Amino acid sequence: MSVKRIAELKKAIQKENLDGVIVNHLDHIRYLTGFTGSAGLLVITPKGSEFFTDFRYKDQSAKQVKGAKVNIIKYDTYNALKDFPKFNKQNFVYGYNEEYLTVGGLERLNKSLPNGILVNAGHLFTELGWVKDNDEIKNIQKAVDISDIAFERILSMIEPGIKEIELAAELEYQMIMLGSEKPAFETIVASGYRSALPHGEASKKKIKKGDFITFDFGATVNGYVSDMTRTVVVGKATPRQKKIYNLVLKAQKAGIKKVKPGVLGKTVDNTCRSIITKAGYGKNFGHGTGHGIGYFVHIGPRLSSVSGDKLKPNNVITVEPGIYISGWGGVRIEDDVLVTRRGNKVMNKAPKKLLEL
Repeated sequence: MSVKRIAELKKAIQKENLDGVIVNHLDHIRYLTGFTGSAGLLVITPKGSEFFTDFRYKDQSAKQVKGAKVNIIKYDTYNALKDFPKFNKQNFVYGYNEEYLTVGGLERLNKSLPNGILVNAGHLFTELGWVKDNDEIKNIQKAVDISDIAFERILSMIEPGIKEIELAAELEYQMIMLGSEKPAFETIVASGYRSALPHGEASKKKIKKGDFITFDFGATVNGYVSDMTRTVVVGKATPRQKKIYNLVLKAQKAGIKKVKPGVLGKTVDNTCRSIITKAGYGKNFGHGTGHGIGYFVHIGPRLSSVSGDKLKPNNVITVEPGIYISGWGGVRIEDDVLVTRRGNKVMNKAPKKLLEL
């Protein structure tokens, strides 16, 4: 599959009249070649592909890298390019992805390729990995299944006195035991007033009776991630908690129903947002409704009020509206959703009714 992905990028390079592209983002390198190490540089030209890494990854790259020749270098991967004359011809034009290249990295490339011309070609990477093949979908589904089961396993642990970080640690442990390579991102466990923090990473706060607890977490399988959110309440929910929860659930279900090929990301966002706004909580929903997932946790298409991204079959997206009330708490509900040829399929099976634990 890596060979096919590189071949598609080669076509784009030729169409743009570039002599090559330099790929430095490790997630993109893994997607294109299969390499999972922490140091590497990939150069793709219409005639071939070369991967550069150091001695630490000699054996690993020999086994993992597909579609590119492996070069083991003795020093910085950027500086190594100057030792390869075929990449340093006069006025060769190389594209790079500005979004993932630091100013320092660009300076080092310019020094290594003094005869070349470097141009931003980030648009070539914009939709990289948005549309999934069957193997990618299977990996994401496995990651989703792991998340679902891990969440079910920790429910019995939730009681007054336990700390957020203890629940986060147990959640990550269960995902690892179920086959996850690592957490897809920093696990969020936010309780009580902290559940009003959309990205409230787990703290030493103790869970109290009556708290909302928001869990936002994901697993990783063969490099592909899941991303789910559930909100529960410790003890009996108050009428206000039930009202806010059911409003978010109503918006989330309506957003999912809207998902199908050809629909704009902003249309799904508007569907969720209008329900929350009409109920008087528009100011309490300040983030986008969702995003694509794949070989890392935030890719396109994006679901926001300004997104012009159009949904396509085999996109995998999140749908995750929320309401956050400072000093009181918040609710977010999130599923991973596969865009099918005729509509959509919710990949999560974890219950979405309000759990009173």
